[in-house]
Amino acid sequence: MTARTATRSRTTKETKIELSLNLDGSGTADVCTGVGFLDHMLELLTKHALLDLTVKAEGDLHVDDHHTVEDVGIALGEAIDLALGERRGIRRYGWCLLPMDEAMARVALDLGGRPYLVYDIAHPGTHIKDFDLQLLEEFWRAFSTQARMNLHIAQLYGRDVHHAHEAVFKGVAKALDDAKQVDDRLRGQLPSSKDLI
Repeated sequence: MTARTATRSRTTKETKIELSLNLDGSGTADVCTGVGFLDHMLELLTKHALLDLTVKAEGDLHVDDHHTVEDVGIALGEAIDLALGERRGIRRYGWCLLPMDEAMARVALDLGGRPYLVYDIAHPGTHIKDFDLQLLEEFWRAFSTQARMNLHIAQLYGRDVHHAHEAVFKGVAKALDDAKQVDDRLRGQLPSSKDLI
């Protein structure tokens, strides 16, 4: 099988991002965005999706975290899209019901080329330390749009806000790991009745 890897560089007036991705990795992360909570979540995503991911980001954090969080989502989504190539032979769909202590997340995704995000977080928490949790919706929207992924996230319940969002990232990771797998029964065909993704 051809290596499913990609690199992305993104430079704007607000951010500079260098990212490399191996879809068929071992869960190795080297992530430094300047946003501690995002780094931690990307490390979890990498570990549980069995990716190899390197991200180096510099952003206008003196303004806020928004541009860095969103632009990392853009770059990661672009890398996933590139690494998937024509998407021949992949399972396409993945889903996960992920417990994290008292919290639960439900994630379903489709790598069928039609981006859409449904994002529903039950936990009312707004911050972890000084990190604005509303930015995670922007991350997932950018990620799913650029990856050409239909992504449904439902964080169902949980008392601890960290656990709530950790369950989401791990749930996306497990669903993505399933969806990106090559299924030999497809014999390299596109997983679509339209024969087009």
